Amino acid sequence: MGLNFLNLDQETRRYMVDELEYDLENGTVYFSSRLNPTGKERYVETLRTSLLNGDDVSLAKEIRNGYLNVTEQRRTKNGYTTARVPITAADTLAEGEFNRYYIRALCRRAIKESKYKIVVYRAKEASDPRPASEAKIGESFEPNHLLKDLRENIGVDTGLGLPPGPNSGLSAKLVDTSQETTA
Repeated sequence: MGLNFLNLDQETRRYMVDELEYDLENGTVYFSSRLNPTGKERYVETLRTSLLNGDDVSLAKEIRNGYLNVTEQRRTKNGYTTARVPITAADTLAEGEFNRYYIRALCRRAIKESKYKIVVYRAKEASDPRPASEAKIGESFEPNHLLKDLRENIGVDTGLGLPPGPNSGLSAKLVDTSQETTA
């Protein structure tokens, strides 16, 4: 089961593809070390197709279709060992990257239509949510700073902590500030 993206419409998708183009122009597309040569060759077009017409689940399905290495090197206290790539690797990569482009697109929308703010919500139920993730729910972010952070910190970790690591189940939504009342 994938993330529930509350603002995933055609306008958001256009911005998502624009952000992919931005990354291609700047050489900042994230290529997981778990992608094999075929995966690295096909990943960008597969990602683009998912951004236009799919979601994190459809992206993961394609990645599972021969894009990942079978094994990987892992560091241990005594050096390195070879281990099988986790069965969830496609889901983790797809969820993380689709979500990052989605949040970047929301930032672009919020910047353009200055009536929105970006607010964190739980987009996927978790049986045992991390306290750090739970603490982020309801937090709002300034769109310009969040967009800059996501563009500069490719991969998993960001300076502002959104998304808060792999498999957090958190995403962001647009909240119309013109509908808010002041007390």
